[in-house]
Amino acid sequence: MAENGRRRRGSPQAWDRRIDAAQRAAERARKKVSALRRRRPPEEFEDCAFLGRNGKEVRLSALFGRKRDLLLVHNMGVHCPYCTLWADGFQGIRGHLEDRAAFVVVSKDPPAVQRRFARSRGWTFRMVSAAMTTFTRDAGFENARGDPWPGVSAFRRTEDGRILRTARDSFGPGDDYCSTFHLFDLLEGGVGGWEAKFRYR
Repeated sequence: MAENGRRRRGSPQAWDRRIDAAQRAAERARKKVSALRRRRPPEEFEDCAFLGRNGKEVRLSALFGRKRDLLLVHNMGVHCPYCTLWADGFQGIRGHLEDRAAFVVVSKDPPAVQRRFARSRGWTFRMVSAAMTTFTRDAGFENARGDPWPGVSAFRRTEDGRILRTARDSFGPGDDYCSTFHLFDLLEGGVGGWEAKFRYR
């Protein structure tokens, strides 16, 4: 059997053993990353203001609700099909996420734009707007030109009311926050040049 002009050598079982060994190494690496994140010193954040879907001001502290922890997803907005792909996936696991922590998606789109787009996608998770604020830049999810990029921040609210960011990570194709690419990776040819779209035929 040939692929891209190269012959595959060895039995499927032999390849499975190599793959299993590589997966065990990857799992050890993931555990090391998790341990390093837990050792990372937290950083204090101001109780900054956003705009809720109704256009009214809502503070970062209010996004926690009754939870001590908050997962806040940094979304690039309605123009990005990849951020939409990630958010579509979060909709499916919303109940599981919110059982453990508060969950909110933030973008720089105005609230009215967020409302329309969320309705069109069937999103029911909470969204807030960082339009006209420096939050995206302050959180480290904006480049020098002012363009946002996607990711997630984890926050903890302390007993004395301080807000600490305990971890952060960026999003990108193939990361651990979107299962689509991992499933495609099982296919012959992997992702195969596939691109995320807002609509599929």
